[in-house]
Amino acid sequence: MLKIYNSLSRDKQTFTPIEANKVRMYVCGMTVYDYCHLGHARVMVVFDMVSRWFRASGYDVTYVRNITDIDDKIIKRANENGETIDVLTQRFIDAMDEDSAKLGIIRPDIEPRATQHIDGMVSMIAKLIEKGHAYQAGGENKHGDVFYSVRSFADYGKLSGKSLDDLRAGERVEVDIHKKDAMDFVLWKSVKPNEPSWDSPWGKGRPGWHIECSVMSEKHLGEHFDIHGGGQDLQFPHHENEIAQSEAAHSCQMANYWMHNGFVRVDNEKMSKSLGNFFTIREVLKKYDAEVVRFFILRAHYRSPLNYSDQHLDDAKASLTRLYTALRGTQLMDKNPTIRWNEDSHAAAFKIAMDDDFNTPEAIAVLFKLASEINNSKSAETSKTALSKEEQGALDSSYSANLLKSLAGILGLLQSDPDEYMKRTPIEGRLNAILEPLTSLGSDSHINLLIEKRIDAKKAKNFAEADRIRKKLADSGIILEDTPQGTTWRRN
Repeated sequence: MLKIYNSLSRDKQTFTPIEANKVRMYVCGMTVYDYCHLGHARVMVVFDMVSRWFRASGYDVTYVRNITDIDDKIIKRANENGETIDVLTQRFIDAMDEDSAKLGIIRPDIEPRATQHIDGMVSMIAKLIEKGHAYQAGGENKHGDVFYSVRSFADYGKLSGKSLDDLRAGERVEVDIHKKDAMDFVLWKSVKPNEPSWDSPWGKGRPGWHIECSVMSEKHLGEHFDIHGGGQDLQFPHHENEIAQSEAAHSCQMANYWMHNGFVRVDNEKMSKSLGNFFTIREVLKKYDAEVVRFFILRAHYRSPLNYSDQHLDDAKASLTRLYTALRGTQLMDKNPTIRWNEDSHAAAFKIAMDDDFNTPEAIAVLFKLASEINNSKSAETSKTALSKEEQGALDSSYSANLLKSLAGILGLLQSDPDEYMKRTPIEGRLNAILEPLTSLGSDSHINLLIEKRIDAKKAKNFAEADRIRKKLADSGIILEDTPQGTTWRRN
């Protein structure tokens, strides 16, 4: 049974779809006025993984991820550049698509743009006014701004756990003399000079940010759908405000499950431009292979903080290389074979991990166990026969290798030809040493076999033997690093 940590209930819940065998999922996407950064990469990879697992589990998935193409930052940047918002946003949408393709992201089924849904926003705002949940500012002296009356919605705060009485106008609350309450938020903004605008019953203007997702999710998934996702930073106020708008307008629950991925930190500090530790996806991909970045994101649980550093990316590179090394010299099918979930212990363990709130660290640990068995099999058979390592490995490791490739494929990993992957070199060449062939101890499989023997020695509490193996490797220039995902090696 698949279980999801529901931010709304603050616990893991068994997933029960509204409609049998179908999943309707909405994820808040990017505001396209600049290149996507590491935080965006995590959102894209995490919910790509979620949709892949649902599909692998037999669900018919409709995955919607929106694009915000009208916003204060967009207008400001377009005016600074002397271009239209359409030209600006299309340029960065194209860049986003390029970045996501490199990261192995499968395009969402639907990618609605806010500017394509203005009429729907006007209709929902009018409905909220009619129901007493919104008001036009200015009283008798009508003003073009329309606000949501937060205190009109009794359940406000149920997602974030915040109490209205404890919230005050501050850093994240827009202060406006036209509001009846400091916590009220804008639904419609009256037109200002040098800004795009649309017609409405309240005069020319443009929508506020929060109303966009309420309208786009309803349009493409209905008033009540299965999953709403996004980054943890959106839980309040954006997602809280979405719930207030949608549930007040439709008188029904908006989404059954709310999922939020954790923050990205850089060297244990919050990522921000002011700290000078802000990285776009494009900047990172100049130093690291895109599949390494994807692997780095997925080997952490999606709800946990993700700490970016060169050391962690180097370790991810070494770990991913170890998995690809196991596939070298094996017979790999052009297409992934059918996975026997109930018959193979590795497949069953992988499924248990993924069904437990998409526990990718545990699922990846299964991949490393498979890789170790493949390497052990190749090494053992090589010592018993005159066949070459590649010939014997291809003969006896085929099933395990194809299972490894198939399970990893569900995560969007290990789908390149192993030799082609080994030849890929980061532009700045940071990791050439890891990718160079190791000759001092013979084959890669020989090194991996020694590592497995060291692991067995540690399990048997034979620490003297474990230390002897580590020293033997170190004397030959092989440095071991013990991580939660297993032991990796690199050349000194």
